[in-house]
Amino acid sequence: MRSVEPLLQGFRRFQSRYFGELDLFDELRHGQRPSTLVIGCCDSRVHPATLTGSEPGELFIVRNVANLVPPCDETLTHASVAAALEFAVLSLKVERIIVFGHASCGGIRALMQRSADEASALKRWLDIAEPARRFVESSYDDVSEEERLRQCEKAAILVSINNLLSYPWLRERVEQGSLLLDGWYFDIHEGALWGFDPQQDRFVPLVCPIQKPDP
Repeated sequence: MRSVEPLLQGFRRFQSRYFGELDLFDELRHGQRPSTLVIGCCDSRVHPATLTGSEPGELFIVRNVANLVPPCDETLTHASVAAALEFAVLSLKVERIIVFGHASCGGIRALMQRSADEASALKRWLDIAEPARRFVESSYDDVSEEERLRQCEKAAILVSINNLLSYPWLRERVEQGSLLLDGWYFDIHEGALWGFDPQQDRFVPLVCPIQKPDP
């Protein structure tokens, strides 16, 4: 079993930076005012604050398997995400929501391969993205399995964006122009960032890969 000491050392670095050299938490201890809600995957390789270089207090983050947003449901079956949405939009009044997906997503792979046990919590959760799987199966039957996976990862982002709009109080703010919805896709293989462009109805490069020199 790995020692917990590296985590404690990391906290000491955090402590030294934010409580020793900066006075950031002098303000943050009184409350938070993040402008952006990020709905990201709980994959350990994809940390929104690290990827965006954000400081404490700048992002309100919800993380779950495959960065999914369930549709509005009066029975509150998936109350955790709905509660976070309410708090971020109605109380914190964030100005932007980013659904932040990524390549090589284990959750989307499980969805595509139908490898989760039928009676499992994982299977029930991934059912939220079933429209993405059906779309890819019907539209990309002539490409490789890996390409279908990438397309499903992107399609699941759009499913979550559509589900966000099923919350009336959230859709109202989008229609008023006080809340923006974005879909981002992190290509973990190339280190690039893609964003969904509604006008072009496709993902376009936001940050291109770094061009490495030839060996």
